[in-house]
Amino acid sequence: MPLEKEAGAPPLSTGVVFRRPVATDGPAITALISRCPPLDRNSAYCNLIQSTHFADHCVIAEQEGRVVGWVSGHRPPSDRTSFFVWQVAVASEGRGKGLAKRMIQSLLDRRAQRGVTCLTTTVTDDNKASWALFHSLARDWDAPLERTALFEREAHFAGAYPTEYQARIGPFDLKKIQEAQG
Repeated sequence: MPLEKEAGAPPLSTGVVFRRPVATDGPAITALISRCPPLDRNSAYCNLIQSTHFADHCVIAEQEGRVVGWVSGHRPPSDRTSFFVWQVAVASEGRGKGLAKRMIQSLLDRRAQRGVTCLTTTVTDDNKASWALFHSLARDWDAPLERTALFEREAHFAGAYPTEYQARIGPFDLKKIQEAQG
């Protein structure tokens, strides 16, 4: 099956293209996540399900046939105005170049995200890179970022994992953001 370039997301000057994942991307996604601590290493099966059942809500950044970025997400059934970012993984050679922001924007530009007015995710307190990314998106979109404890260390993880804080950016006007980007 030919790989379709993501509409509205032209390749970066470095030849990076954004596209929907396919099932055969599963091993490359799993390998990329394993190289991006502190991300949870999902099962290979989980990555396959995301690449098929949730392909409209996930994006691959590919350079010269190599997966250099991955964002997985979904529209929560209980809140159709939200887009939930599950994981953001960027290979070391792609970091610090705005790749994560461009992948998230390419997801929000898709028809499957029509009607989205806020972005949510969960982040541990010590994940400075993720907090910087989401604060930067909130600034770019001129939208508030709210932070609340969602899954607590003791109550939800029996002390085994740190508290996950929900970051909620919005409300924002997706059409206005898209127009500003040209």
